[in-house]
Amino acid sequence: MNLDDLLQSAQADLAAAANSQQLEAFRIKYLGTKGLLKDASDHLRTVPGPEKRNYGQKLNQVKNSIAVAFEEKKSATSPGTGGGAVPGLTGVDITEPGRLAFSDYRPGSLHIITQTIHELAALFARMGFTIAEGPEVEDDFHNFDALNIPKTHPARDPLDSFYLTPPSSPGTAVPGLTPGERCSYMLRSQTSSVQIRVMQKQKPPIRIIAPGRVYRPDTVDATHLFQFHQLEALVVDEGISMIDLRTTIDQFVKAYFGHEGGGVQTRFRPFFFPFTEPSAEVDVLVPWTNGSTRWIEIGGCGMVDPNVLTACNIDSERYTGWAFGFGIERLIMRKHNIVNSSNEPDIRTLVENDLRFLQQF
Repeated sequence: MNLDDLLQSAQADLAAAANSQQLEAFRIKYLGTKGLLKDASDHLRTVPGPEKRNYGQKLNQVKNSIAVAFEEKKSATSPGTGGGAVPGLTGVDITEPGRLAFSDYRPGSLHIITQTIHELAALFARMGFTIAEGPEVEDDFHNFDALNIPKTHPARDPLDSFYLTPPSSPGTAVPGLTPGERCSYMLRSQTSSVQIRVMQKQKPPIRIIAPGRVYRPDTVDATHLFQFHQLEALVVDEGISMIDLRTTIDQFVKAYFGHEGGGVQTRFRPFFFPFTEPSAEVDVLVPWTNGSTRWIEIGGCGMVDPNVLTACNIDSERYTGWAFGFGIERLIMRKHNIVNSSNEPDIRTLVENDLRFLQQF
């Protein structure tokens, strides 16, 4: 094999290579494991003894010349090296370190609503609660009937609930309904429906929380959204009383509001909910923008109505329970003093996706 001819051929082919694909083809042809230089090395075995030394020295020189020339051409045509641009490449090396100063980076974080849900879940876990989940698309049995909400209740009106089918249309059979009874589907208006699903599958003792999204066709304003988050809690066991409910809520408020907890005041106001009896609404006393204080409602609570227990095949003569449902957005606004540009409390601030707001958390 004539090594001078091999060198001249390699130099000509390398000069003609104009892009990365042609350079790779050159490498395979000459420098690859089955390339021409490998063939030249194999030819050494057939060279007569007296000529082996000269042939081996010449082969090493040719190898080095071709390898060095290849690396120089590759560097000269690679983007970002000052050489000519290689067609088909963008000129950006994605393996290079970032060029921004460290102080220019803005690491992301979870939304404050998600952060709060995680915080509440951890808080109640320390109190012995487990997390339960349920579908956001509900049937009216779990959302209304099993919760002792009568057919004539205003909450069942299409103007107060997001129905996915007309309330009068027939639906699929649902556990708890008698054969032939009509059922419609909706976006759940309360996480209380999760209580029903848990009590249908699990017998007392029960101690769960159910955080999640709920939907109501409310007019959006400073205190209302049509999609928001609730935290539902349920305890069912023997000997459960209203004292247990009040104690749990007070402990929750103190734990959630941290160092403020010792000074936070709560109050129960008598109220009516179809699924609890007796029932109450829970308020907390909060500072207001003018330096005064104001009572803010954070949710409702009460002892589970015996009819609800019966609907879930739980013996209401043996077991009692309590439940509460708190608005997570209202808790966030209270703890973090969420206000709008006019320095007034405004729940809409949580969903406006304003980076100036989100970056605070």
